[in-house]
Order: sequence, then C-alpha cells, then structure tokens
Amino acid sequence: MLFGLSQFNQWRVAVLVDEAHNMVERARSMYSATLDQHSLNQVRQSAPEPVKKALQRLNRDWNALHKEQVAPYQAYAATPAKFLNSLSLCITAFGDYFNEHPHAANGELQSFYFEAIQFGRIAELFDEHFLFDISKRDLGSKSLSRLCLRNVVPAGFVRPRLTAAISAVLFSATLNPRHFYRDLLGLPDTTAWVDVESPFQRSQLDVEIVSRISTRYSHRQASLAPIVELMARQFEARPGNYLAFFSSFDYLQQVAELMERSHPDVPVWKQSRGMAEAERQAFLERFTPASQGIGFAVLGGAFGEGIDLPGARLIGAFIATLGLAQINPVNEQLKQRMSLLFGAGYDYTYLYPGMQKVVQAAGRVIRGLDDRGVVVLIDDRFAERKIQQLLPAWWQL
Repeated sequence: MLFGLSQFNQWRVAVLVDEAHNMVERARSMYSATLDQHSLNQVRQSAPEPVKKALQRLNRDWNALHKEQVAPYQAYAATPAKFLNSLSLCITAFGDYFNEHPHAANGELQSFYFEAIQFGRIAELFDEHFLFDISKRDLGSKSLSRLCLRNVVPAGFVRPRLTAAISAVLFSATLNPRHFYRDLLGLPDTTAWVDVESPFQRSQLDVEIVSRISTRYSHRQASLAPIVELMARQFEARPGNYLAFFSSFDYLQQVAELMERSHPDVPVWKQSRGMAEAERQAFLERFTPASQGIGFAVLGGAFGEGIDLPGARLIGAFIATLGLAQINPVNEQLKQRMSLLFGAGYDYTYLYPGMQKVVQAAGRVIRGLDDRGVVVLIDDRFAERKIQQLLPAWWQL
C-alpha cells in the first residue's frame, strides 16, 4: 500500500531496510500461496446453497489433480488451468453471496474466500521463478492434498520497489555472499556494496573451530559424548552463561539429556517446541549477570537472532551445526530450480541460508565494546576455506 501511495502521489522516497538478510524469505512468503483440501471440505459442510455448487465443482477438479499422483509430494511444470477456472468461479460465487449477505463474511467461509483469492492472484504471476507442487495424504479410502504456489526468486517483485525510490539502503551483518542477495532480491548492477568495519576488536572474541567432530545426521549419535565433554570443559574453564545451538529439537534434547546425566552440576535450560511468549521470556530471564549455565536452543529459532544479552549475561556460544536446511522433496525441488537459474543449487538452497543463521547466532555473544566471549564452531566442515569465507572478516580464526 505504501508503494502504491508513493507512486500515486509522486513522493520522493528513500528506503532504509534493517535486518535485510530476512528479505529473501519474507518476500518469498509474500508472493506464495497455499490451499488445503481439508479446509475446502470443512467449508463445504456448512456452505450456503448459493455457493455449494461452485464448491462441489472445485472439489471434483481438485480430486482430479492428485488422482494419478503416486508419490506424497510432486512438483509440476505448469499451473492447473481447469482447477484455476473452477477456483475463479468459486471466488465469484462467494463474492456475490457476500454482497447480498454481508453478515456471512466471517469465520471459515471468509478465510477460505481470502485464501482462494490469494491463490488465484499468485497463479497469474506464475513463471520460472515459482514452483507449483501438490502434497498428497491418504485418509483411509480417500485422498486429500495441499496445493502450493511457491515463489523462489522474488527479484521481479522487489526490484521495482527498490528502484522506484530515490535511494535504498539495505543493511545487515550477514549480507554475504553478495551475489546471493543480488540475484534473489534483484539488486541493480549499479548497487554499491560497503563493508563497514566492525566496531569490535578481534581480541574481544575467541573463535574455536572443533574439526574433530562431525554433526552430520549419520554421525549424530557418535557426536553426543564429545560435544558434551567439550561444553563441560569450556564451562569449567570459564564459568558463565552460554547458548548452545543445534540443528533440531531432537539433537538438542539428546545432547542436553546426556549433559544433565554426565554433569549434573552444570545448570541447563532448554528451548521447547511451540514456546509461548511468556515461556520465551522466562528462557531469556535465566541469563543474568550473576547466573551460570547453558541454554540449549535450535539454530534459526527464536533465540538465534534479535536478542541482546550483553556483558556477563552471555559469554559464549556453542554452534553444533552448519544450519543446513533439512533435505526433503521441497528443498530438493528448490535446489534444482536454483541450479537451473543460477548454477549453484546446493549453495543457494542449503549453504548460504545455513551460514547466515550461524553468523547471526554467533553474533549474540559480543553486543558491546566491553564484552568478551567465545564462539565454538563444532563440525569438521567449519575448517573448510569455502565455509570460512562466509564468516565475518573481523573474527580471528
């Protein structure tokens, strides 16, 4: 809306974007859409007569989409024209009904109506920068599916907004590598890149790479005891507050449980799935200038960025993962498309987003000019030159 107003009123706009590393995922989300057949079935049960026929037709065409699909997940080269036509008729039927019955525009009916509109609009934008996929699940003798239009390269939508401004400044501690953000955000070739020198000194942060441990999934079980002993030794050598980041809740739980059994004298508190705001606040309140212990968290979660624990509230972080996204059919499709478009499918899908999370998490340790701390990077891959090039230049490796 702000962009539209600035264009209409011919405002001269300057744009400042903080935490710009989040723009890729935020923009992808804005230009993506999903529809779940379960929601359609819920709406069909209570739908008024004037829209039932349109919903029934939509459901028939929806069933036809996944009828021949064998795998639980499959991506398709084009959007389904017949289904989209039925969806358009359904949207029209809903609109006409709501015009005549304004009081009915609420609850499940309204929610599905808005979701259908969004899906239809995104479908009109579909090109090589999108994926269309169907996730199918069998429920007894019936099958239901979830349709998704995934924007994977938002450059075509972001660039016009940035270039319409008289200037746009994007800043973040993790806009590295440059070509990744240039390609996905559509930054002009004339974009000026400025590496601002860190206000922190190398002497403030000890960075240790532990290359004798592998945190790959196949090596997880073997890594538990070495990680626990490493953390216990660091805590004994320098008692204080630490954060320990892992790639998943399962991995976190296994290491935390072994720590509690092997070193019951080390206070431990853990992030859990679906933490409410009060629970997240209680987790952070454990980090006081006088406390000691290790808080276990998932990399890329609520405690991986955007929190400030200055001074003695946090003196170190253990990062036992490269932050790589889970290998699954969706990410593998994304990798294929990134490879086709940019020739670097693995890096664009897994490596660069993962290392961004690593650097953000490590950045929790030094928050002021008087802070001193340690970051322990636990995985043999952190010793590779390609990985180290993605770490902050001011770190002493």
